[in-house]
Amino acid sequence: MLIRFRDPAAPRPSEITPEATWLDRRRFLASGAGLALAGFAGTWGLASRPAAAAAPEDFAPLPEVGRSPLSTDEEANSFQEIATYNNFYEFGTAKEDPARYARALKTSPWTIQVDGACARPGTLDADALITSPLLEERIYRLRCVEAWSMVIPWVGIPLAKVLDRFEPLGDARYVAFETLHDPRQMPGQRSRVLDWPYREGLRLDEARHPLTILAVGLYGRVMPNQNGAPARLIVPWKYGFKSIKSIVRITFTVDEPPTSWAVSAPREYGFYANVNPTVDHPRWSQARERRIGEWGRRDTLMFNGYADQVTSLYAGMDLARFY
Repeated sequence: MLIRFRDPAAPRPSEITPEATWLDRRRFLASGAGLALAGFAGTWGLASRPAAAAAPEDFAPLPEVGRSPLSTDEEANSFQEIATYNNFYEFGTAKEDPARYARALKTSPWTIQVDGACARPGTLDADALITSPLLEERIYRLRCVEAWSMVIPWVGIPLAKVLDRFEPLGDARYVAFETLHDPRQMPGQRSRVLDWPYREGLRLDEARHPLTILAVGLYGRVMPNQNGAPARLIVPWKYGFKSIKSIVRITFTVDEPPTSWAVSAPREYGFYANVNPTVDHPRWSQARERRIGEWGRRDTLMFNGYADQVTSLYAGMDLARFY
């Protein structure tokens, strides 16, 4: 009888690209759009072009920022790990794709339109955000639905301070977010993995919670393109796909807004996306996670370890039904 032992270095099923995404990516690469993307990648070809090494000195330093008392005391992942292992399907479905292809994204000038149910609609200038006196470092856990995690020293502004400038109306209950849609700069948008542009949303009380930030940097530097430059959402008690990147629009709404993954796969992804180790993904367990850079796995914490701060937001809700 042959007994086969698992190679510890081999990816676990929860870390493998979903089959539907993999098949769609193969169809995409076989299509004219895939050939165009291969042309974008140059003579290396899409699969063989190496990801660029990432170093902090490659990115402009931000003004002096203080560390928030809301930070975790856990050791942060390295800049290299954070900047080369990403989910950013606008640049491809492999974890290395964003670091390979995001360099073409032009992030200045960049404005974010703010509209909807608010008294003072307007715009945010991304260049002004990175010089804001409100910037602070927040060292937060990041937990992804594929069961991997990191600890990242984001630099950002409390989102409540941003939203309040536009004076949401009394009947505004949600905030919707939208990513840039530009397949020329974001070649992954030529695929059919999702219905572009990427959209996300929060309840207004979640968006205004003190933990929620609009991030513009990490490790005291301007945000790398592959991590969501020039501005992205960070909601540390939710799975990473809620933290929408390269935002171009914020809209106050009365009704719950559609969100990309909930539309694409409603059986697997709900609106709330709170980290809950007792509710499995339909195709894998969420009870344990692999911290990038560590050997082995650790238990997943309820609300990603932020239960003391956010449990009250969901009082009386069935967290298995509203997942």
